[in-house]
Amino acid sequence: MKILVIIHEFPPIGGGGGLIARDLAIALVQRGHQVRVVTAHYGSLPEKEDCSGVEVIRLRSGRKEAFRAKLMTMARFILAASKYSAFEMKDFEPDLIHAHFAVPGGPAAKFAASRWKIPYVLTVHLGDIPDASPEKTGKWFRFLYPFTHRYWNKAAAIVSVSEFSRKIALRKYNVPIQVIPNGIDYQAVKIDRIEPHSVPKIVFAGRFVPQKNLLQIVEVCKRVKDLNWQCTLIGDGQDRAQVEAAILEAGIQDNCSISGWVTPEEVTSIFKQSDIFFMPSRSEGLPISGIQAMTCGLALLLSTAGGNPEIVEVGKNGFVYDPNDTTGFAAALRNLLTDEALLLSCRENSLEMAARYDIRLVAAQYEAVFQSVLQK
Repeated sequence: MKILVIIHEFPPIGGGGGLIARDLAIALVQRGHQVRVVTAHYGSLPEKEDCSGVEVIRLRSGRKEAFRAKLMTMARFILAASKYSAFEMKDFEPDLIHAHFAVPGGPAAKFAASRWKIPYVLTVHLGDIPDASPEKTGKWFRFLYPFTHRYWNKAAAIVSVSEFSRKIALRKYNVPIQVIPNGIDYQAVKIDRIEPHSVPKIVFAGRFVPQKNLLQIVEVCKRVKDLNWQCTLIGDGQDRAQVEAAILEAGIQDNCSISGWVTPEEVTSIFKQSDIFFMPSRSEGLPISGIQAMTCGLALLLSTAGGNPEIVEVGKNGFVYDPNDTTGFAAALRNLLTDEALLLSCRENSLEMAARYDIRLVAAQYEAVFQSVLQK
């Protein structure tokens, strides 16, 4: 099968959606398929690159930030990806198009699929679904929503990364949607042995945006500052200055550090040296960072938002609380920091449970969807 993947974010830029797109594309190549990814160019990245057998084409669309694509940047990507995929791509004749994110991947996929007279499959995550992440995309969908039905309705198949995302999408679109969870290269990422640390290490990874609720992390850590711990916040974004100020005000600057934007490989390295993954998000699809943390043997402390509860068995590999429940988060974090047996048990269970999200299993499910679509 020749598969053209359209996604506006692909490592090293973007968040979890890009990571799953990369790992899935590599897994499909390993299953014997030919995959070309069309994505956005950024900075000094090469315009063409081989990524473990996946051909990556980066198109210039005015992207200025690694961690965020603004609405106009995504609009320019739609135009660039549509033009390239429909008219300029002379050396690759796809059997099928796979688009990640209904916006902006959907419009470009629909246009190119019409030009090639082939089907396209749409994977929706969260921010690309109306009402799923109002603090992030609510303003966009006030005028975008009426135009989105056409590329949802024309997709040969639609996949959601979590049951939560599927339910939200079905409120807006009368189309069949199946769930295939995000995955990770379990064999490559998993930790070989769980090592307890004399000073427990807390970690967060993601964009510094209101959706991720980082000020809650600071407030919760403030409530356990009588204990011995270290916290690393991985990422960058619009809320960074506010988070840095809150850390100083809370008096926990000696315990907390901010790494800035780092590569996925560096995220994995930091995770493997940590104990607890803390993410009190206000909205989530199915967090690839949470699955990555599980694969690195971390206990999970997540909010109840979105698909988060789908990867946590409370008391077994972690805990979940309402995004605003500072008291609940603080009590759970204190227990994990002071009860060595509990922390070790949660970490071991996370590592075992992460095998469910092995990218090989996920790729097999996508392959079945693609084959079904092509046989129609």
